Amino acid sequence: MSRSRSRSGLMSEINVTPFVDVMLVLLIIFMVAAPMMTQGVEVDLPTAEAKSLSATETEHLLVTIERNGTIYINDFAIEQANLTEKLKGILSLRQDRRVFLRADRHVDYGTVVQTMVAIQNAGVDNLGMVTIPYEEKTKQNVS
Repeated sequence: MSRSRSRSGLMSEINVTPFVDVMLVLLIIFMVAAPMMTQGVEVDLPTAEAKSLSATETEHLLVTIERNGTIYINDFAIEQANLTEKLKGILSLRQDRRVFLRADRHVDYGTVVQTMVAIQNAGVDNLGMVTIPYEEKTKQNVS
C-alpha cells in the first residue's frame, strides 16, 4: 500500500532543461547582437609611437572632434561654446575626472587647442589624447 501512495504523490524535482535551453538561446542572441549595437563617431585618428594605457574603467568620458569640426561628448553632439558647462555638469556626477580627446587628423590645430582649453576649464584632472598605435596603422595601410 505504501508503494501506491509514493507513485501517486507529487513529484518534488524541477526540470531545468527547458530553462537552460532558453538561457543558451538568449546568450547566443546577445552575443550576436552586441557588436551591432556599438555606435560611434568616425574619425581618422593620427598615429603615434606610444604604449597603450591599460583600461581599468569601462565607461570613459570621450570628447571627439570630427573632420568638419563637430564636437561630441561620447556620442552626443555639442556646440564648442557649451562644452565647458556640459562637462562641468557631467564631471560633478563622477568620481573619475579623466577625459579622453579624439580628434580627426585633418582638424585645425587651433580647434583642438580651443577644445583642450574648454576641457581643462571644466576642471578635468587628467586629459588623454587618443591615437592609433603606429604598428596598427601600418598594418591597416598594408591590407
